[in-house]
Amino acid sequence: MTMSSWKSLALAGTVALLSPAAPAWAEPGKAPAAEVVAEDSMLSESSLDDAKARMRKEMDEAIALVEKIFATDTLPPIDPAQLALAQQTTAALIPAGSLERMLDNLYGKVFKSIMAQVDGASDLMIGIKTGVDSDTIAALDAPSKQAIADLFDPHRKQREEQVTAVIKPVISEVLADLEPPMRAGLARAYARTFAADQLGQFNAFFATPAGQAYTREWMALQADPEVMLAMIKAVPPLADKVIDRAPQVEGQLKELPKERALADLSDAELRKLAKLLKVDVKTLKETRDSWNSSGEMVDVAASDEWSDSDDAVDAAADDYDAGHDRSNWSEADRKAVEELEAATYEAEQSAAANARKRLGMTDPTS
Repeated sequence: MTMSSWKSLALAGTVALLSPAAPAWAEPGKAPAAEVVAEDSMLSESSLDDAKARMRKEMDEAIALVEKIFATDTLPPIDPAQLALAQQTTAALIPAGSLERMLDNLYGKVFKSIMAQVDGASDLMIGIKTGVDSDTIAALDAPSKQAIADLFDPHRKQREEQVTAVIKPVISEVLADLEPPMRAGLARAYARTFAADQLGQFNAFFATPAGQAYTREWMALQADPEVMLAMIKAVPPLADKVIDRAPQVEGQLKELPKERALADLSDAELRKLAKLLKVDVKTLKETRDSWNSSGEMVDVAASDEWSDSDDAVDAAADDYDAGHDRSNWSEADRKAVEELEAATYEAEQSAAANARKRLGMTDPTS
């Protein structure tokens, strides 16, 4: 298989995974060919390379930003013996296949549920394809729904199997590739966080049967359905608490000193600022005086009266004509305006069509 074919196959599988209810591209009696999907989607070699180049550029920028924020290049060196202990720890904590098991635990059940909903035999998809109301569809038995789905797509099961066969190995390979850098990064973090004797105790525990059982399951259990459900159930009371505390937090924030602008600085402070910036103080003074005279710099945060009252709303209301609110119009007036709007649109389209004819242009809607 060529590299181009492999890329097309992988992307086609992804497309099919995201839309398993899409029309069949295969010939009668055959499973849909993934490469045909790719060609139908106009996925060329150059477009794939362009997409990869854009992604790499964006990732390089993101990496540079993270390195700048956390200043990882300024961290002190790690003692090699300390790092070796931490590497032993993280090798136990992230054994081969850990990420895949975690993803299977989290997304396996979810994925199967989603696939069931977008399957051609689901009530949802039958309703979309036929336009029949949901109550009528819900009353059908399972064999009838299967027969309806088979009429629209007799190869849907083959397609689902093909999607799994194409995508799952790629996901497994990608997750396996992620594990070594994850271990390496975690090892450096552990080496900086824990003392040598602590790392030794971790490693001694992980060498026991109980420790091995823990390291085998701890990551997958982070995505256990019961853990996820408990976290989701905790969200509403947390949201209530944040909303209830909002007035208190807002009041406390208002007590903070206001941020200063250039116009607030004295001549002495301007001279200090100019020295720090290594610029002429005259330039800063001219800018400050310009802002003071023109009033272009408005300290919105300092306008407590404006933010604490309904003045902003009242000011906006002064410019608002309630007569333009169509909910206030009579039915006859609204109908007359809508008819005029429709006639105006038709006249505009007709004029454009006539202009295209005079210019010898093809009607884009034909």
